[in-house]
Amino acid sequence: MPSKSLPVVLVDDEQDLLFATSYLLGSNRIDPVVTLQHGRELLPYLAQHRVGMIFLDLYMPGIGGLALLPKLVEQHPDVPVVVMTASQDVETAVACMRDGAFDYLVKPVEEGRLIAAARHALEVRSLRDQLGTLRASLMAQGLRSPDAFARIITGNRGMESVFQYIEAIADSREPVLITGETGTGKELLAEAVHRLSGCEGELVCINVAGLDDNLFADTLFGHVRGAFTGADRDRPGAIAQATGGTLFLDEIGDLGKASQVKLLRLLQEQSYYPLGSDLQRRSDARVVAATNQALHKRMARGKFRQDLYFRLSSHPIEIPPLRDRQDDIPLLVQHFIDEAADSLGRQAPSAPDELITLMRVYEFPGNVRELRAMIYNAMALHRGGSVLSLVSFRELIKRGRRQPIDDRQRRNSPGGSSLAITGRFPSLKETEDFLVDEAMRRAKDNQGIAATLLGITRQSLNRRLLNRQRS
Repeated sequence: MPSKSLPVVLVDDEQDLLFATSYLLGSNRIDPVVTLQHGRELLPYLAQHRVGMIFLDLYMPGIGGLALLPKLVEQHPDVPVVVMTASQDVETAVACMRDGAFDYLVKPVEEGRLIAAARHALEVRSLRDQLGTLRASLMAQGLRSPDAFARIITGNRGMESVFQYIEAIADSREPVLITGETGTGKELLAEAVHRLSGCEGELVCINVAGLDDNLFADTLFGHVRGAFTGADRDRPGAIAQATGGTLFLDEIGDLGKASQVKLLRLLQEQSYYPLGSDLQRRSDARVVAATNQALHKRMARGKFRQDLYFRLSSHPIEIPPLRDRQDDIPLLVQHFIDEAADSLGRQAPSAPDELITLMRVYEFPGNVRELRAMIYNAMALHRGGSVLSLVSFRELIKRGRRQPIDDRQRRNSPGGSSLAITGRFPSLKETEDFLVDEAMRRAKDNQGIAATLLGITRQSLNRRLLNRQRS
């Protein structure tokens, strides 16, 4: 349901039915509800107000639902209309569906069926709105609310597409699942989702990694006095603190199976029990979850529930790693130099051209967080001068090169395929020549950077290049 909830409109000439249905919807957190007793009131109301969906009786004095339905579908095609009538005539039901009715309910309607129809219609309305917003954003090739993303330093087109998607889904109350490697800025995107949602409540952040089932339940749901030894007073949980706002659950892939069941129940029922309490509490907090793990692999190993994954991923967002948006590196380098200089109370030095080249050939397993740490380390070691030294960067990259190469790096390495073309095991000389050529290519013929990539001194690389020229 949208965060800025659009009203549900009930149109029926039975006052008792209007009251009972309105109460049932409200008790299930489907609100606000607007009731109209006469069909003639509906079109003028729609001309002045946006609505989420309509429950429409077919047979009313004056103008009834049979006459209104075609006009509603023509004039307000985005609004789902659920016909609710005592008629069980099959031909009438078929005619209504053919005329564009979203659903057809026969009175008296079972409560669960009514609530399910309302929620389904509102979800479809929300998706239609989001698709329209996304389409408008893509056509405009720009952001409506760039200030919401001010903390994220980027000029990358892929990241801009992520921002446009967030703008489109921000009004939805459905969960958001943010995935991406460690250090890509998932919490910053969660903050942007919250700012754009229009929610008046707070953004409450919890890192669930390492929380066992009892601690997770207490952290999320809170407890009442006497719930366990040491519980000497009531303590509201994070979900209560996020009332009217957003609950951000980081590292969701590390959540235990028992805790996954509790979270799934919260998402499905929008209610919970504090530890030690028999009183059910309602929740209207929007849930945003994030993980750097491949949840599909965890599901295949039985480590993560499929139903929870599909419930969380109503709005999936994937953040590209830094190595796939190298155009952001110069912006980030300068931003972190300025930021570090300000925090240290120093004059910001300039970044040498070689630094950008060096950063672009590095894999950055820690992504933006790792780049920030590199810059802050270099700034702490900087002892004056107008240009930032490369020494600390080269040392950190050398350490990173000592880590084992994983399968993805082997597959993506040009050497992985080039050396295999010969159909025989390459000689040591061939391998060395290839690595030197590849390092020089990536470093754009900068011998200092190429030597850093190879893990040797610049003098050693220079000797190898001279020996090759003589031979």
